[in-house]
Amino acid sequence: MIYPKLLQGLIDYLKKLPGVGEKSAERMALSLINMDASEISDLSNILVLSKKGLKKCEICGALTEDNICTICSSDTREKNLICVLEDFKGVFAFEKSGKYNGCYHVLDGLISPIDGIGPDDINISSLIKRLENLNNPEVIIALKPSIEGETTTLYLKKVLENKNIKISRLSYGIPVGVDIDYLDELTLFNALNDRKDIS
Repeated sequence: MIYPKLLQGLIDYLKKLPGVGEKSAERMALSLINMDASEISDLSNILVLSKKGLKKCEICGALTEDNICTICSSDTREKNLICVLEDFKGVFAFEKSGKYNGCYHVLDGLISPIDGIGPDDINISSLIKRLENLNNPEVIIALKPSIEGETTTLYLKKVLENKNIKISRLSYGIPVGVDIDYLDELTLFNALNDRKDIS
């Protein structure tokens, strides 16, 4: 079936979302068309407000509405315990588990020489500066077990060694190739508790 041009355009945009294929995009597009004009307007407004209002925390790089996120500004979090993540989606995964009381540092990518991404292209220098101002910090490396994740882990281990920093990583109970934000809470909790010292 050939869809009207406007509907096909909507389907094509929805297919750009992660995990959305042709059929899912079609179902979503048709559902959106059936919504009231006021609901569509509300959806449009929240998308624009989210895009304009959300930014990266100046300290950790997590997604926030303020310059400093609620985790970094909290007095109850363990400031000397920093979990290093690839992107801000991992922060939400850890927070949903409710079992981690440290802080985070979002790298905004992984080292990938084949893609031309080096250590200077991701958020490593600010991590090093943060750690210099802490007493006996621990860094938990929570990167996916991929070539890029391993490369980044080895680089972090190299630049942080001999700095009186405890370095650990999540347990290998995490399936290979899975993004942190797709893990269930129990798997993430067990991996966090079974982290390995790599310093």
